[in-house]
Amino acid sequence: MSDLRTNPVRVAALGLGYWGPNLARAWSGLEETELAWLCDLDEGRLDRMGRQFQEARVTRDFDEVLADETVEAVSIATSAPTHAALAIRAIEAGKHVFVEKPLALTSADARAMSGAAERAGRLMVVGHLLVHHPAVAKLKELVDGGELGRTHYLYTNRQNLGQVRSDENALWSLGAHDISVLLHLVGELPESVSAQGQCFIHEGIEDVVFGVLRFPSGVIAHMHLSWMDPFKMRKMTIVGSEKMAVFDDMNPDEKVKIFNKGVTHSGNAEGREWQPASYGEYVQLRHGDTSIPRISSEEPLRIQCRHFARCVRGEEEPRSGAAQGLAVVEVLEALQRSLDNGGAVQRFDAGLIAAG
Repeated sequence: MSDLRTNPVRVAALGLGYWGPNLARAWSGLEETELAWLCDLDEGRLDRMGRQFQEARVTRDFDEVLADETVEAVSIATSAPTHAALAIRAIEAGKHVFVEKPLALTSADARAMSGAAERAGRLMVVGHLLVHHPAVAKLKELVDGGELGRTHYLYTNRQNLGQVRSDENALWSLGAHDISVLLHLVGELPESVSAQGQCFIHEGIEDVVFGVLRFPSGVIAHMHLSWMDPFKMRKMTIVGSEKMAVFDDMNPDEKVKIFNKGVTHSGNAEGREWQPASYGEYVQLRHGDTSIPRISSEEPLRIQCRHFARCVRGEEEPRSGAAQGLAVVEVLEALQRSLDNGGAVQRFDAGLIAAG
């Protein structure tokens, strides 16, 4: 048996609101982790969760958690404005941290968190869940392995007639999911971004946002984010020079489809100039077979939490560490600036990021 299974990482779950209970369930259910503490300011939540996970101690006092020297890591699933202060406190207490997305609401806070982790020699991982999805792993394999050819463009749909928020717009509420995957697949930061949206329900809160990212390699990506739509969609499409691929998270059985479709350009024969009789003779459309690869059905949350434990033990490198978390926040900020300026293009300092 591995060291992780005989000596699991002891994790404290901070924040038991919307997503925190799912993290607590994952820490409790994995062989590689042990749920040591539950911490929340709400007594009712603590009582309910304490009855469900009786192996964990419960408290409203975060300092009590930090004082426990047997706690190796803290997962933070509180409201986004509190992420920075709580993560830095945990890091300075010697704990590794798992922070739900977005890492922070400003790049300045994200850098402060990253700096604290680096100084303390502690690990900081961000909860970009889709980066750990088996379907996204297949897309990454297709892109990096060249099966799709050269990536031309990608587009995402994250829509629903769902929860309407009054404290954040559709960009910040939904965009972190797709931005994290786009950066993961393309493997570089954008050189420019732009976004347009509209406020229909609350003034100053965009309910629908259309965002565009342009990358130095020539790849372009588009995002449609909305909680005012007749369809619930969680979809990503990649169009390559050889093939195309679609990830549909709402499809329970066929998460990924690969389409052998494309456009073929007729070349010059033996270096001699060739003049097509018509445009159709020069450009030919290819309609090949559609394949559906086998995708693991394991819950992405379990994969993500197991990965975090292995990163704590030094067995794996983070797929969504501090650098990736900061990059997503910086892209969100740039898109928000574009929204605030009527869709004006915002330049972005481009560079390579860790592929993960």
